[in-house]
Formats: sequence, C-alpha cells, structure tokens
Amino acid sequence: MNRLFLLAMFGSFLLVSCGKEKSNTDQDFSTPTATENTAEAESYDPKRGLGKFSTVELGASLDKPMAEKGLKVAEVKCTSCHKTTDEKLVGPGWKGVTGRRTPQWIMNFITNPDPMIDKDPELQSQLELCMIRMPNQGLTDDEARSVLEYMRQNDGVK
Repeated sequence: MNRLFLLAMFGSFLLVSCGKEKSNTDQDFSTPTATENTAEAESYDPKRGLGKFSTVELGASLDKPMAEKGLKVAEVKCTSCHKTTDEKLVGPGWKGVTGRRTPQWIMNFITNPDPMIDKDPELQSQLELCMIRMPNQGLTDDEARSVLEYMRQNDGVK
C-alpha cells in the first residue's frame, strides 16, 4: 500500500514538474539578439584573431620577470595539455608558435578561444587532429601577456 502511494505521489510530481507552464515573458529566443548580430557581423582577421587585442607591444628583448610569471601561470593552466616542444600532448606543442602567429592572435586566442575556434579554419583543422576544444582558462589580460612572454622565451627570444 505504501509503495502504491509513493508511486502515485512520484507520478503526480512528474506531471506537475514536467508539464508545460506558460512563461510570463514573451521573449523569442529563436532570433539572435543585437549582441549576437554584432558578433556575427565582425569579420574574422586570421592575423589578429577575434577579441579585444588589436595590437600587442613587445619589447625587442625578453622581459624575464614577466616570462617567469608566465611560466607559473602556464604550469597551472596550460602544461597539462601543451608541451613546450613541437610534440602534441592533448593540444599542440608550443615550439615556434610566436613565429607562426602574431602576438595579438595569441593573446586573443588564449583569452577568447571559443569564438576563434568557431571562425578560424586553421583552428578547426587543428581541432580535427586534437579532438578536444581548448577550454577557456579564464586568464586575465596580465596573465595572458605573461604566458605570451613565456612562449617567446620558449622560442628563443633573449
């Protein structure tokens, strides 16, 4: 008898919780918002990437304290997936990345990976090889700049 009662209560709960309820809002979620339209209208620049960094000033020589900070950030947020060689781990190796990509592209990618993966044909090809999207690690601008400096050090900038 108790089981029948519990089953009836559970069934009633499902009907109530899974039933269709009229929302108080008449918002149509099938149409893009103004923000989404703006993002779509923004054209993709393969040299700059997609994000807030249009230029990144680099010194002629390495900023060693910044590179050391970048190493610490990378050890926590990057090196579980990336090696500093050209060898692939989960993601591609970092060796030579600062010669292949502009500083602003690197900064935009490590702070804003999802939209860039969606738009960049080379990143989409890389995704087919790696099979995993790079997650957004939530790096601050300062952390990202430090990681870039560490990448430069890894590529031999003195």
